[in-house]
Amino acid sequence: MEEQAVQTVKKRRRFPGWARIVLAVVLTLLLSTGLWCLALGPGGLSMVETFLLARFAFVETDADLGAAVDQGLDAFVTGLGDRWSYYLDPEWYEQVMADRANSYVGVGVTVLTNAREEGLLVQSVIAGGPADQAGVVAGDVITAADGASLAGENREKGVELITGPAGTQVTLTLLRADGSTLDVTCIRATLHSPTASGRMLEGDVGYVYLANFNSGSADSFIQEVDALVSQGAKGLIIDVRNDGGGYVNELTEILDYLLPEGPIFTMKPRWGFKTITQSDEECIGLPMVVMVNGGTYSAAELLAAQLRESAGAPIVGTLTSGKGYAQVTFDLPNGGGVGLSTSAYCTGGGHSLIGEGLTPDVELELDEGVSFGGEDDNQLAAALALFDQ
Repeated sequence: MEEQAVQTVKKRRRFPGWARIVLAVVLTLLLSTGLWCLALGPGGLSMVETFLLARFAFVETDADLGAAVDQGLDAFVTGLGDRWSYYLDPEWYEQVMADRANSYVGVGVTVLTNAREEGLLVQSVIAGGPADQAGVVAGDVITAADGASLAGENREKGVELITGPAGTQVTLTLLRADGSTLDVTCIRATLHSPTASGRMLEGDVGYVYLANFNSGSADSFIQEVDALVSQGAKGLIIDVRNDGGGYVNELTEILDYLLPEGPIFTMKPRWGFKTITQSDEECIGLPMVVMVNGGTYSAAELLAAQLRESAGAPIVGTLTSGKGYAQVTFDLPNGGGVGLSTSAYCTGGGHSLIGEGLTPDVELELDEGVSFGGEDDNQLAAALALFDQ
């Protein structure tokens, strides 16, 4: 029976093999085009048609279509009416992804550009980084990079001259505290920035500032808190002022570390089921106060809300932003990226911050000209005073 069936097929073949392949390809293209038409709709097809007309019919043959696409995509996402969705052109996208990795290429120093007329004042040096290995210490003044002076007006160009591709070298001229000068050579490298910093305050209260919730922030935060606990901290102030947020997994890891067993985060995606993240029973078990302001966004805002909900932690500062959507950043063929709000989120107990933000228990504006965490930080003083009540 099998052989007979084969003979029948051979008798019915009317087209050569290559013709059948071409026909299959054409039918597939027609089918896929039809599906794309259904998916795009009139609006999407109009955008595609406009691009094709500009590409093949526009009189200015040297028109910068890339720039037009960037502007068009940005306008399209803005037109969605969601302040949290965004378009990133290729250059910006690359920078944003590097920032989210909490990494950069450099020599591993933090500098102040306006502290010394002679050049850039080294404020801190990353342990084990290129500058540290070359002998740069906090208090040094970088007066030149590869022979180019960084004094006076040139200070603003200093960071640009010091940074460069990984593996390349830069020679820094240093002015030391004793007035001596020397040249050191640093090999630029990819470095990871610690996002948390902490210190002990009076009354055995630990203070931790968290800059963001990007890659590695949970490890950095936990390391700082563990160090404070080992030093005898009996309370904890968590400062997330001007913290723009970051990744959900970094947030939930920190909340799980801080809080006892219970729900700590709720996610409601457009597609799929609502998920509630639970904390286990292990926690640090310390009284906490959280500091926020209008620049406290996203994961930082949710952290403060959840600490108040789960542990009764009071909040000090000013009204927060009121963000309640999570974004996913999608790669685009032009090298850019588009971040779209794909989920709504709220606290473990189901409270959303959209449009309302967090109203602090102690509402207090930061005094003008005061830096976060400094001795004259009046908001920090108010947070510390809560431990005496």
